[in-house]
Amino acid sequence: MNRPSIRFPRVALRTIGTVSIWRWSQWGCGAALLVALLVSARIVQHEANTSELQAHYLSDFAHDAGYTVENGPSHAIRFPATQGPYDVRMGYAELPAFTARLKADGFVVANQARDSARMLELADAGLFLPYDEKDQAGLVLRDTDGTMLFDTRYPRRAYASFDAVPPLVRDSLLFIEDKYLLAADQPERNPAIDWGRFGRALVDQAARLVTHRQHTPGGSTLATQIEKFRHSAGGRTATPPEKLRQIASASVRAYLDGPRTMPVRQQILVHYLNSVPLAARPGVGEVNGIGDGLAAWYGRDFNNVNRLLGEPVSAATLDEQALAFRQVLSLLIAQRAPSYFLQRDHAALAKLTDSYLRLLASGGVITPELRDAALATSLTMNAPTRKTVPVSYVERKAVLTLRTQLMEMLGLKTIYDLDRLDLDARTSLDDPVQQAVSERLAAVATKDGARAAGLVGFEMLKPADDPSKIAYSFTLYERRNGQNLVRVQTDSVNQPFDINSGARLNLGSTAKLRTLITYLQIVSDLHARYAALDAKQLRAIEPDPTDALTRWALDYLATTRDHSLPAMLEAAVQRKYSANPGQTFYTGGGAQSFTNFESSDNGQILTIQRAFQHSVNLVFVRLMRDIVRYEMIQTSGPPAKWLDDPAARKAYLTRFADGESRVYLKRFFTRYKGKTADEQLATLLRHTRRGPARIATELRMVVPNGSQPWFDAQMRAQLKGTKFQWLDDEDLAKYYNKYAVDKFNLNDRGYIAGVHPLELWLVAWLRVHPAATLAQAGQASKDVRLYTYRWLFRSRYHATQDRRIRRMVELRAYDAIGKSWRALGYPFARITPSYGAAIGASGDNPAALAKLIGLVESGGKQLPTHSIESLDFARGTPYETRFVHDAAATPRQLVTPQIMRVVREMLTTVVQGGTANRLAMGMTLPDGRTLPVYGKTGTGDQRFNVYGPGARLIESRKVNRCATFVFAIGDRYFGTITAWVHEPYAARYTFTSAMAVQLLKSMAPALQPVLDPRGKAS
Repeated sequence: MNRPSIRFPRVALRTIGTVSIWRWSQWGCGAALLVALLVSARIVQHEANTSELQAHYLSDFAHDAGYTVENGPSHAIRFPATQGPYDVRMGYAELPAFTARLKADGFVVANQARDSARMLELADAGLFLPYDEKDQAGLVLRDTDGTMLFDTRYPRRAYASFDAVPPLVRDSLLFIEDKYLLAADQPERNPAIDWGRFGRALVDQAARLVTHRQHTPGGSTLATQIEKFRHSAGGRTATPPEKLRQIASASVRAYLDGPRTMPVRQQILVHYLNSVPLAARPGVGEVNGIGDGLAAWYGRDFNNVNRLLGEPVSAATLDEQALAFRQVLSLLIAQRAPSYFLQRDHAALAKLTDSYLRLLASGGVITPELRDAALATSLTMNAPTRKTVPVSYVERKAVLTLRTQLMEMLGLKTIYDLDRLDLDARTSLDDPVQQAVSERLAAVATKDGARAAGLVGFEMLKPADDPSKIAYSFTLYERRNGQNLVRVQTDSVNQPFDINSGARLNLGSTAKLRTLITYLQIVSDLHARYAALDAKQLRAIEPDPTDALTRWALDYLATTRDHSLPAMLEAAVQRKYSANPGQTFYTGGGAQSFTNFESSDNGQILTIQRAFQHSVNLVFVRLMRDIVRYEMIQTSGPPAKWLDDPAARKAYLTRFADGESRVYLKRFFTRYKGKTADEQLATLLRHTRRGPARIATELRMVVPNGSQPWFDAQMRAQLKGTKFQWLDDEDLAKYYNKYAVDKFNLNDRGYIAGVHPLELWLVAWLRVHPAATLAQAGQASKDVRLYTYRWLFRSRYHATQDRRIRRMVELRAYDAIGKSWRALGYPFARITPSYGAAIGASGDNPAALAKLIGLVESGGKQLPTHSIESLDFARGTPYETRFVHDAAATPRQLVTPQIMRVVREMLTTVVQGGTANRLAMGMTLPDGRTLPVYGKTGTGDQRFNVYGPGARLIESRKVNRCATFVFAIGDRYFGTITAWVHEPYAARYTFTSAMAVQLLKSMAPALQPVLDPRGKAS
């Protein structure tokens, strides 16, 4: 077919040619740009599919990211800057705070990680440190030889490897969260980012700026999700920069071992399953990982679920497999909002799980049969399965004590937090000996065991006694390399209660040891004050007549040529006191009397040394009286200063009135707090003897503006059933007017009502200030409280004033004595203000007594005492830090060696011919060796006494009975052994400290492995 020809003018042709050339030129550039774009797109596509460029760059970059562990503290270490849940739980984020606390407790950094320059660069750039992270960690406790005492792992249940994950679980997780994570054709794939999902997420986020209804599913891969819930603050992605931090951190971590990432990607899947957060449950705590999630939320056994899902789906097991799969799938889905799905809306979780079952079947991940069977099941939240195994606190006591100590050392709030730390701690306990001692203590709780240990006999158990009601505790320390190490610490109480350090027990005459040291310290102070003076100067000094200790020191130094401290200390323990119990002692605000353990001591006059050896009470009561009087003068001056000076008297009486009135105010406030105004008035009236004047005074005081009809009704109600119940209106009107609040002062109103004036005032004040606190009541009542003690300031009560002032001064003296005791390890804030403190009235505990005799053993030096030898944090991580005790620390000299030499000699006499003479021949071990022993015995008989008018004893109930021996064995072992029985059983027993001594003697076979002085530095 012929086409018609078209002709153009010549000019037109030239124009067309010019345009054509220009257009072809433009089209050439466009084509080049297009080609470039296509090539770039292809490169980007290739990179997105293969990660080839990232693999080679990041693997080279990450090659130098590492760390080494070297001696001493590190100056090239970075701890987590964000409070990521994983870093907090493991303790990595808290290591700087732990370091500060441990240094203050005498620890030093022995070894610590040094980050490489590249690792420091990554940390300073804000990335999470790349290293092979642990899925499980927890507290490990070991004994001194490394034997495991306790260990725990969180999460408790985890997949050990990629091959341990059932394919059904693996494929389902990939389908839901990260389809291409394990793509075999992409050996260098960067698992941190899925470009398709990431691009869709960006588009959805942009669309959300236009409409808030736009759904915005996340673009995170499993790798970035792990970074998020492990290391981002709160386990959340709060900002876009935080998301970029997660991607960058996961990318570097992926290429630590080179460009090929399949092993890393497999491990990512395992990490995710083991650590995905699944909310928290009461009684369980934080739940992480599918294994713990199955146990916590469905009560399922992790191993059983994995066995079911690892088997081929068959008709025989389909129902079981379907339920197990549905439960696992629900947890995989619940991680998107775990608290919502698992704690609040189970129905929403079930509905979403159904949707994913259908999607998994349509995607070919599961069979239609498994889908249908799973849809037919239901999700039921069950309580976690718990094995009801009887708990033996006896076996766990030492471990529980150690964990509590660690918790306090690290400043943690709960044992729960401690157990989740990545921490391996070596203790000083000798576990085989600990177990042997525990077995012996358990054995003597039987009649045969008690008889075999020699505990039946005079001053011990009677043949008919039941030894099972008696609890025993034992503590043994070793002084080694300038430190006191706990070798054994156990008791036989099958409760969390710890006798050694958790009790305040009356340990009887062991208190004489504290009293003796205090006494010798005073003698040492007097020596320092007066030893340099000559006889004439000494005789010129006139001490207060009540200060027997200063008078003796002056007389001794004035009449002896040897002014040395050892000679004066030896003379001090030869001073004599009467053992007569027939005297009444005024101390602690009342009259007290004391008895000796042995009545044969009653008529004797004994030296302090002899009384200490045989534990004679009245000698030490009188010694304590002299100590108290000495301290009264040291703290407040001679009696003339505080009894004869009117200004001083007024100051002391004011202080007394303020202190005692606060005690009453607190008692009354406790009685009325939490009650309504009407209930408070009713309570006050119930505590009042019924009489018209008494009740009228209280009503008019508490409700001064109450109407006459209200008053009449209250009076008739209170007087019903008494001879005053027939009072007429005229009589009631007289009472209403006569006892108005303005007719009598507060003290008179209290006298008329028969109640303490402060109680009246408080009930009236609380009616106006119902929400007030005790502190506010104390402030408001300042003037009122002093007003109620106006009587005390009148001159006719001069003798009463003297007694109150003496009591105030005496309390200051007891405070000073208590301070000196606490300096030597006494565990309580105050001692009982009584001369009886010298014989056990203030209480003590075995652990504190053991430390006291350790002070004697070390010649008065305060050696570091501990049960934790080393702490290894974060082993195998860039945060690895190992702490040990500072061996270079210089011990403080708390007591002079001269004093401790005298004390040790006196403790030796207690064993050589005193109350502990069962060990006079020493501790004989089964191998024939004998080690010398010294110590102090104590028998505590704690009673609850009720007194009536005139100090008449109405009831005396035995609350506790204790037998204690605080001892030293050889030249470096020391400790305490205690037998203890509480009410209602205490009254059945009469055993003494002799039983504790015999029990220690019987322990020789169990203690032999640790009591080996050969080849060990001291």
